Amino acid sequence: MILKRVLLILLLLAISKFSHTPHLKVTDPTSWANSSVWNHNATIGSILHPGSEFYTSYTYGFDLEFILRKISHLSFFGILGLLFYWNLKEQKYRYIKAWLCVAVFAFLDEVHQAFIIGRDGRIMDVAIDSLGAAILLFLLYKVKKTASES
Repeated sequence: MILKRVLLILLLLAISKFSHTPHLKVTDPTSWANSSVWNHNATIGSILHPGSEFYTSYTYGFDLEFILRKISHLSFFGILGLLFYWNLKEQKYRYIKAWLCVAVFAFLDEVHQAFIIGRDGRIMDVAIDSLGAAILLFLLYKVKKTASES
């Protein structure tokens, strides 16, 4: 169905747009429209080399903004997992393929964020994004299994 594809594309674009927004704060909707500024000094090598910020823990505090941001990661990427699943043909390993699509997109999205001034990319966020997808895909599996047993 075309609606499933449109929803998938819209969510991919929305996540990319938010990742491209510097100094984004979940608690401040006025920051959601900040103009993007590329860090022209960043390179793939500087972002992904061992010991770079990409692999370090968060440097900001554990506050309401942090909690809401991580809930957003879990939620949006969980929904993305469902949309990938619904857009894949019925086939063996469909759940795993949907999860892999999310994990790859999450990694690319975090690398993209590392190129934006006022944003950072973290491997930990890739894990959180992937966890969100795994949780929702597992719940879908359980619901479908329960429904088929009834």
